[in-house]
Amino acid sequence: MSKPKLHYFNGRGKMESIRWLLAVAGVEFEEEFLETRDQYEKLLKDGALLFEQVPMVEIDGMKLVQTNAILNYIAAKYNLYGKDIKERALIDMYAEGARDLMTLVMRLPFAPSEQKQSELIQINNKAKNRYFPAFEKVLKSSQTGYLVGNQLSVADLHLLEAILMIEDNTPHVLKHFPCLEQFKLKLENIQRIQKFLQPGSPRKSPPDDHYIKVVKEVLRF
Repeated sequence: MSKPKLHYFNGRGKMESIRWLLAVAGVEFEEEFLETRDQYEKLLKDGALLFEQVPMVEIDGMKLVQTNAILNYIAAKYNLYGKDIKERALIDMYAEGARDLMTLVMRLPFAPSEQKQSELIQINNKAKNRYFPAFEKVLKSSQTGYLVGNQLSVADLHLLEAILMIEDNTPHVLKHFPCLEQFKLKLENIQRIQKFLQPGSPRKSPPDDHYIKVVKEVLRF
């Protein structure tokens, strides 16, 4: 069986959560990085981007677009999506909350330079006053240390990813959230997550000026 092939920029963005899932599932994958407008237009011409958007993942004979659809498929395939419909509803709820927070961080590098500091302050305020208290409450009532049920799920991975993204800009942000601190430590000690967090893994670095430039040139915005 061929490896999944990921089509996106050489950076985090919306593809990073997909990389997390595949890595934790133990699935090797290939990546084709978008570096020019011509590459993007070729994908459009070939009909590979149904809604003219990336990320796109070739997997199991499909060319999947729409980030949530890709994430849900991979999570279900590799047993990271709960044991029944009720668990999946909770997983979706928590995962979407974490993605809302991650989306705020993803947009930050594209903001005008004079607005970045104020937007960073807003992001940190939302993390500390809205999102982290909600997840702290959920974890406080958990008997297993996971957000849902007794095993790792895509919601846990999204929350860890969101925490690490916030910590890139604001270290020690969890100092008033002991359950989240314990959760982070628990997940970081899982072997495949530990490996993904090491240098040389498929995990991407925070976006730099080159990444921003390429994204803007390819998507023309």
